[in-house]
Parts: sequence; structure tokens; C-alpha cells
Amino acid sequence: MISLSGSGERPRKRAEVADSHQFDAALRVVGKLRAAGFEAYLAGGCVRDLLLGREPTDYDVATSATPDVVLEMFERTFAVGAHFGVVLVAHDEDDSYFTTEVATFRSDGAYSDGRHPDAVRYTTSAEEDVKRRDFTINGLLMDPERAGVSGLAEAHPDLSSVIDFVGGLVDLDAGVVRAIGDPNERLEEDHLRMLRGVRFAARFGFELEAGTKLAMRSLAKKIAAVSRERMRDELTRMLTEGHARRAFELLDETGLLPQVLPEVARMKGVEQPAQYHPEGDVWVHTLGLLAQLEQGCGETLAWGALLHDVGKPPTFRRAPDRIRFDGHVEVGVAIAADILRRFRFSNEETRQILALVDNHMRFADAEHMKASTLKRFFRLDRFEEHLALHRMDCLAGSGNLDHWHFVRDCWQAMPEETVRPRPLITGRELIAAGFAPGPEFKQMLRAVEDAQLEGLVGTAEEALQLVRDRFQ
Repeated sequence: MISLSGSGERPRKRAEVADSHQFDAALRVVGKLRAAGFEAYLAGGCVRDLLLGREPTDYDVATSATPDVVLEMFERTFAVGAHFGVVLVAHDEDDSYFTTEVATFRSDGAYSDGRHPDAVRYTTSAEEDVKRRDFTINGLLMDPERAGVSGLAEAHPDLSSVIDFVGGLVDLDAGVVRAIGDPNERLEEDHLRMLRGVRFAARFGFELEAGTKLAMRSLAKKIAAVSRERMRDELTRMLTEGHARRAFELLDETGLLPQVLPEVARMKGVEQPAQYHPEGDVWVHTLGLLAQLEQGCGETLAWGALLHDVGKPPTFRRAPDRIRFDGHVEVGVAIAADILRRFRFSNEETRQILALVDNHMRFADAEHMKASTLKRFFRLDRFEEHLALHRMDCLAGSGNLDHWHFVRDCWQAMPEETVRPRPLITGRELIAAGFAPGPEFKQMLRAVEDAQLEGLVGTAEEALQLVRDRFQ
């Protein structure tokens, strides 16, 4: 956290930003606006992250200049949100292309759709602009000139350069995510802010302020008004920012989980056989996988971890010998397909996530698979994700990695040419050998490929003889 013991106190941790181009470009934008007589500050998330010693993903500028002025002042601009006071200033430096978002100070009207203000009024008051933002830790402004910041080397000014109208510094120091002003009003304006608040709290290891959390619980059902794409993107960030377990615990605590992912919420309280899952129910097990997702992990792996056991709640039954989940993989694939369709995932993402759900139990059979079956298992796209999911699955349960070690060792030791060998024959060779084209061709070629993967045939002549023996 930052320290507030004195105005000259610096944060204990320095941000490590590999590329200073974006920072320097934002400073130039601020400088040019100020030279023209306008107020301009670094604003929002970049200020928060610099104070926390984190690397900002981008740098935003807030200014008293109206969008038409910004569009005229800078050479390359895009009016992507000019009706909301937002202009992108483009930079192309040293083979890198990026933009700086420049937003005009504004005061918003009512949000009748729970997403956009019905009307926007520009203002010259930075305080008025900050007070319509979402959370106090995102409502900080930084005055580079006051801090004497001219480049990334001075990216950590003293706190006297930070302008705080909403108590963001105190909340940042205390580790609290608090809505600005009345939490019900802020969350009613844009319902997605509920998910964003959860994500910020999880990402930074902060707590949700009591009033903000209470407002989330009372408004949770209104999240249904948010577009599926916006929800998907927030959930994906929660899963891939390195704090997925905490994020989903907070979704549960705020009542948002059953609204956005009721299929996952149904995992709670679903018992599992203790000999295989000493950790507890399906929800606790899934949280154990989420806890292992590292920052920057693949999106498909993250969603595969979340949904791998989504078929267990509807297939639960208490048999005489033990608890069983017969067919939970097949049911899980169907449920996951519905979820991915609902959130409008791409076809490619959907295929991979469903493949992870569909194959996560196959590792237990690997030692008894025929060579051809094992090699086809290895042909699954992005097989390393299947390995990663199974490892997390084991570590979140019994902890036994025997199957994982066997499959990983075989996969690493097996040359690619033996997993995907060049076909010995095709339909052309079958026709030349006197076979009439038809549905049996697929069976013939599959039989040859199986034999090739098993090491039983190695030449075209041997392949054709196998076909004659089996199909004539």
C-alpha cells in the first residue's frame, strides 16, 4: 500500500514499466493541452497503478478542453467516443503504435439503460468530473508539472502531485474498493461496475467497502441488463489476472454469481466421494483450480478450469457404494456449450474450452490406451492446456499426479512424426488397387492409420495388404 504519513512520502514500491513510450506520449499530450491554456491531468487507473507500484496498461488524460478542440489540436485522432467526451490521440513511435485516451471533464445525466448516460454536459471542473466516476481508487488525478515529472524515470511523484477529491488515497492505503458518493447511485448508473468492483478487489487483494458490497447485493439481479459480451470480458479478466479464486468468492458473497453463472453457483453443496476429493464439494474443488490460475494464463484454459465439472450438479446420485456422477462429462459439455453460446465466445474459443471439458477425465485411462488411441489423444489442439488442466484438477483434489506424470512423460518423449505420421495411402491408392469409392473408404483409411500408429505397417504395400485382408 501507499503511505500517507506526509505529503512528501513516496510509495515503497517502484513500478517497473518496460516501455516508456506510452507514458512519455501521455505527458506530451498533457503538456500541449496546458500550453494552450487548458487544464489537463493523468487520470484514473494509471495514477492508481503508479501509486501501487504496478505497471499501468495505458495512460489516460482528463482535460477541460472539449472534444472538438482535442480533435483539432492533435494531428492523428479518433473520435471513438466524442459524444461522451472521449477522443483517442494516436502515436506511432519506434515501430510501436498506441493511443492516449483524452476525456473532457463532464457531468453525466441519468443512466436510464444502466450503461450510458442519457445526456452529457461538459464542465471545466475537474472535481465535478471525478465525482461521476466509479470507485474512489479510480478517481485520482496526477499533476505531472507539480511533481516535476518529465519522463518515466520520475514516474513516482510525491503525493503532493496527486489531486484527490473523493478520498481515494485513504482507500488505496487501507486496501478498500469504495464507490464514489452514494454506492446505489454509482452502481445503478452502470451495472457493470458491480463486476468491475469485484475484479478490482480481487486483483489488488482489497476488501469491498461495506456499503458498496451491500449495494451490490441489493442490485445484483440488475446485472442481467448488461450485454453478454461485456460480462464475458469482465469474467475473463477475473479468471486471468492471477486472483481468480478470490474474484469468484466475491462474486458469491455479493450475490452476483447466481446471476451471471447460475450453473457454477449450483456447484455449492454438491458432495463428492471423500476418497477422491478430500477437499470438499464441487464448488470448493473448482475454487482449488481457480487458485492455481496464474496471471496471464490462457483464456481457454481459465474457462476450462472453471467449467470442467459443471456437469456434476445435475448428475449427482448417491449409489450404494459411493457418490457417483455418471455421464457428467457429456452433460458438462452440453452445459458449457450453452454458457459459451450465451456469452458469445468465438467458434475457436468454444471448440477449445469444450475439448478441455470433454477430455479432462481421459488421463485416468492413458496407461491402458492402445498406442494409436494415445497418439490421437496427443493430437488434441493445444495439448499443453489439457495437461495443465489435469494437473490443476489433481492438485485441487487427491494430489495424486501419477496419471499426469505418465501422460506428460510419454507426450514429451514421443516425436511429432510418430504422433502425426504421413499417411501411407490415400483414396487414390485404394482406387488404383481396384476398390470402388464409397463410404467404406473412411473405415479403410482409419484402419490403416491405426495400424500405422501401432507400428504394425510401415509401407504403402503393407497398408494395401491390410485393406485387402480386412475388407475384401
